[in-house]
Amino acid sequence: MMNDPRLDAFKRLLDIMDDLREKCPWDKKQTFESLRKLTIEETFELSDAIHEQDLEEIKKELGDLFLHLVFYSKLGSEVKAFDVTDVLNGVCDKLIHRHPHIYGDVKAEDEEEVKRNWEKIKLSEGNKSVLGGVPKSLPAMNKAQRIQEKVKGVGFDWDDKSQVWAKVEEEIREFKEVENVDSKEAEKELGDIFFSLINYARFMNIDPEAALEKTNRKFIARFQELERLITADGKVITELNLAEMDTYWEKVKKARNTH
Repeated sequence: MMNDPRLDAFKRLLDIMDDLREKCPWDKKQTFESLRKLTIEETFELSDAIHEQDLEEIKKELGDLFLHLVFYSKLGSEVKAFDVTDVLNGVCDKLIHRHPHIYGDVKAEDEEEVKRNWEKIKLSEGNKSVLGGVPKSLPAMNKAQRIQEKVKGVGFDWDDKSQVWAKVEEEIREFKEVENVDSKEAEKELGDIFFSLINYARFMNIDPEAALEKTNRKFIARFQELERLITADGKVITELNLAEMDTYWEKVKKARNTH
């Protein structure tokens, strides 16, 4: 039987991890807690690479994440809690159990039916709430998306997008009623607006995180061009008033043919 290069590459990483943990002063000191913030950083670096559609960078960042996963598995094995075999078999068992339309006799005609089956299976596994698996530390926008996706999986959802937009407008009216009266209520109502807009984006098949990130990047590019034009004219941005800066802003927008 021919060797599988995937298995060879994975074994090579495991062997290197063993060496590093035994011989490298930095690697020997690491713990679950010390790696956590580094893993979060690596995940955001992967996210940046995906936004840039840089396949070479995606490959590199995936490698960094593989290293972290192997590192956590190594730490687990040292305290005899679990090892990489347990981790991999655990996720394989879960995937097989949660895909009865592939590994059993359950029928699933489309993606939405797969999601509904997934949530039913999770509840049957002992999860007390459909929302129990939403990480508490997930960024608020991502958390709102996951909440809405999960409750949709059990049928708790609007019928069409017009109802969702009506809810957005209702929340805006409620915000306007309190914005100059009660700051705490205004904060609550503004949160409701955001939640409803994220829900509307879901109905439009738009990723709100991706949409906002594109706007962020567009603004950064425009503002940096504004700074360049001001400097080229021999001026200092902090010495200009808003009207003067807005003149440059309009030049940037016109030059980029955007509105």
